[in-house]
Amino acid sequence: MRDIPLLEIKNLDIGLKIGGHEQNIVKDVSFDIMRGEAFGLVGESGCGKTITSLSIIGLMKKPLAVTGGQIQFDGTDLRGLSSRDMRDLRGNRIAMIFQEPMTALNPLATVGRQIAEMFVLHNGMSWKDAEQRAVEALASVKVPAPEQRVHNYPHQMSGGMRQRVMIAIALACDPELLIADEPTTALDVTVQAEVLKLIHELCSARNTAVLMISHDLGVIANMCQRVGVMYAGKLIEERDTYDLFADPRHTYTKGLLGALPRLGSRQRHGRQRLVDIDSIVTDKSRLTEEFYFEPRKPQMAARADSEAR
Repeated sequence: MRDIPLLEIKNLDIGLKIGGHEQNIVKDVSFDIMRGEAFGLVGESGCGKTITSLSIIGLMKKPLAVTGGQIQFDGTDLRGLSSRDMRDLRGNRIAMIFQEPMTALNPLATVGRQIAEMFVLHNGMSWKDAEQRAVEALASVKVPAPEQRVHNYPHQMSGGMRQRVMIAIALACDPELLIADEPTTALDVTVQAEVLKLIHELCSARNTAVLMISHDLGVIANMCQRVGVMYAGKLIEERDTYDLFADPRHTYTKGLLGALPRLGSRQRHGRQRLVDIDSIVTDKSRLTEEFYFEPRKPQMAARADSEAR
């Protein structure tokens, strides 16, 4: 018997309403995440990954709105919660790491104050106790000299240190689900690896489920047990990570994997160009759901044929 998912999204629709006209941004998306599992969501920019994640924690703003489907968290439909109940849940049982910490962190408050605020709001601690816990939280994400760093403002820290602060804030209250939206954007390769390793170690130790959002398939391959591929607002393929990389089924997934550089390919197969996906995402309003990707298939096929010659 299969365990009950921690997060279950069923037939999610998200619409954009402007001037009396409504456009579907996300259409009929369904997936679930088990406790302690890492689930990856991949796709090119604008496919709906971030919007889907924001709908889970209730941070979408008008003119965007959830127009259909269910978002179940631990058996509760989040769409039915009041704003107050959602605030209590957000940052406590569900937390999020945003793409750019410099815009997510308050530039006018010390990082220690921002971490301590989580303990005050959700655990009812005094500020004195919370500030001590903030030092411990910084130490847990391997920030050096945490007793001094708690007094730093975000601009006084490097990009990698700011991202560690974001992780400390997100995991302060031991959430059951962590949403990581492109957590290594704008970081150099070495710092990326350190941040991802840190997220993996901390979440594994706490049995925290992770929704990892990325356009980097390498990140997903190393972090996630299952992966969903989004294209033009739809989830077009969902598989175990190993199976998807070994045998992609959808043409778009094959294109994404074909665009990856492979170590040693030149020695085995000779000089090759990376396969790219020509053209742009099709206007969804002009296509039936079954043929979202059809206009880009000919370009991919022609490119693959020319490279094979």
